[in-house]
Amino acid sequence: MEKNNHEEKSGLEKEIHTDFQKEMTYGDYLKLDQLLASQSRLSDHHDEMLFIVIHQVSELWMKQILHEVHAAIACIRQNDLEPAFKMLSRVSRIQQQLIKSWDVLSTLTPSDYMQFRDKLGHSSGFQSYQNRIIEFALGYKNPHVLAVYEHQPELHTIMVNALNEPSIYDAAIRAMATRGLPVDAECLDRDWTLAYQPNESVEEAWLTVYRNVDQYWDLYELAEKLVDIASQQQQWRFNHMSTVERIIGQKQGTGGSSGVSYLRRALDHRFFPELWSLRTKL
Repeated sequence: MEKNNHEEKSGLEKEIHTDFQKEMTYGDYLKLDQLLASQSRLSDHHDEMLFIVIHQVSELWMKQILHEVHAAIACIRQNDLEPAFKMLSRVSRIQQQLIKSWDVLSTLTPSDYMQFRDKLGHSSGFQSYQNRIIEFALGYKNPHVLAVYEHQPELHTIMVNALNEPSIYDAAIRAMATRGLPVDAECLDRDWTLAYQPNESVEEAWLTVYRNVDQYWDLYELAEKLVDIASQQQQWRFNHMSTVERIIGQKQGTGGSSGVSYLRRALDHRFFPELWSLRTKL
């Protein structure tokens, strides 16, 4: 019996490659040295590490969201909707991860946060450019936020370009028009830098899709994927507001924003409005 165990162990050891002198390792591939060296606390307080990690992980997830959303937009523009469904489902799952991250951050108490808040200077989540680009890609455009990035010319150019791109909802509306559903011309050729405004012809087009699911199954599926994302985005916003209020109350944000009151106002905005209003009319 002992001999068999020894032979089995030796077999397993042979299966594990140990000579990495000339080959890429797991750490090399993921650049772990660089990644794990990026958590530089500015204070000696234990909980600052949590604050840094939560926000860095969130930015990585946002990077993946943008990767998926931009690819989905490209598919929709090419009238190739089915590949976009997997991408948008993945976005929704990532959003769930981001929503849960607020639960972890909420373990940071007000007294804990006050121990290192002054070290943050004027840095703020309000300045997260990836979050802004996600909102742009979902149709929530606000040219005024570009002022935050003027001191970084390269980043400012990226933001301007993102602002000028049609959103995924604009792409979905054009897809309906391509399929012969009547949509006002002003929805198909507008100033993409402005936030999308509800339009009756778009609502009627979506109503046709929802009343004729068999005929327009792919457009219907696209609509439901967008509703999933809109719902998750609102949940993320709400959890963000609740966590901030739990930690700093009604104090002003570190970046100069009004804090909770600003986040509460953002909840009044609804992504893809006709996909919500049509439900009352079905």
